[in-house]
Amino acid sequence: MGGSAVVVGGGIGGLAAAIGLRLIGWEVTIAERAPVLTDAGAGISLHANGIRALDALGVGEAVRAAARPQYTGGTRVPGGGWLARMDGTVLERELGTPIVGIPRAVLHHLLRTALPSECLAVGVEVTSVDRSGPSRMRIPLGDAVLEADLVVAADGVGSRLRAQLFPQHPGPAYSGSTVLRAITERPVELATDFELTWGEGAEFGHIAFADGRAEWHAVLNSPPGVRHADALAEMRRRFGDWHDPIPALLDATQPDAVLHHDIHELTTPLPAFTAGRTVLLGDAAHAMTPNLGQGACQALEDAVVLAAALATEPTVESALARYDAERRPRSQSVARAARQASRMGQQLTHPLAVALRNTALRLAPSRATVHTILRHADWTPPGLG
Repeated sequence: MGGSAVVVGGGIGGLAAAIGLRLIGWEVTIAERAPVLTDAGAGISLHANGIRALDALGVGEAVRAAARPQYTGGTRVPGGGWLARMDGTVLERELGTPIVGIPRAVLHHLLRTALPSECLAVGVEVTSVDRSGPSRMRIPLGDAVLEADLVVAADGVGSRLRAQLFPQHPGPAYSGSTVLRAITERPVELATDFELTWGEGAEFGHIAFADGRAEWHAVLNSPPGVRHADALAEMRRRFGDWHDPIPALLDATQPDAVLHHDIHELTTPLPAFTAGRTVLLGDAAHAMTPNLGQGACQALEDAVVLAAALATEPTVESALARYDAERRPRSQSVARAARQASRMGQQLTHPLAVALRNTALRLAPSRATVHTILRHADWTPPGLG
């Protein structure tokens, strides 16, 4: 079964969906509202499920070559003591790959270069889809109107297409946390590949990259919309007395490199990921907090499952029903687990609750950390026909 598809959104999920659809013989147009694809962003960790999805899409080898495996690290307290350590070799033995860290811009570029440039239509915004036809849909695209057999809504947490398809759904909710992050301008000497540090209502973490630079992120309990005239200075004020290498990471950062976003999630699960021949994918379907590092991985899973269903099911309708049945329970379960992780991690503020959590983590066997990761990362992609 082949056909034509319009993918709305040129982020990681949208690009991966386009790659998968092209692999099974579909014609694809990606509509991206940004006027230029700048391959921007901070950093990302990819677990085994994300890497396996990329393998199924034919770009896993390129991503591995550009990424840095995360073999060492764990969770600490602001004074530097360890709550839990991570052993990436155990994950590699269990899953065939460790977690890897990669600049988001590099991952985006690798996905984009796996597609012919004529697939990409930039500077065009799709705000609605005409689904009145029995099978073909009409998609306004700038001054033109495209017809397609399938629309993939990969337009992010604030998805306009989701709002059109499910007008009764309340949409994304503010999580209570805001995140500031950046990639260092120069390499930083780091003793570990990955760390999280939990304070009261705050988290600071880093991901080391293959070129010696690192991404750092700071997650804070905050009302939505709060911004700082000098975000880097605010980070130094807030985290300057935390353990090394946090001050060094901030010192290696340019002020204009700091990105600041409030974290929104779909706390109310969607009743379906499909409506007619329109399918929701990635954050548009299941935006979650970043606490498990699964947001992009779940979008990559979406892309592979969608392509596999369309490749093997007799009709688009049956393929989308299968996609919904496979993806909705799993991704919504991961989203719930991420929300719970945020509440038990960075969002805790009461000193007694923080002390109890820290004691429990210190006493937990190392296998417990591995089991938590395996519960979400041990996923096998379906074949693409």
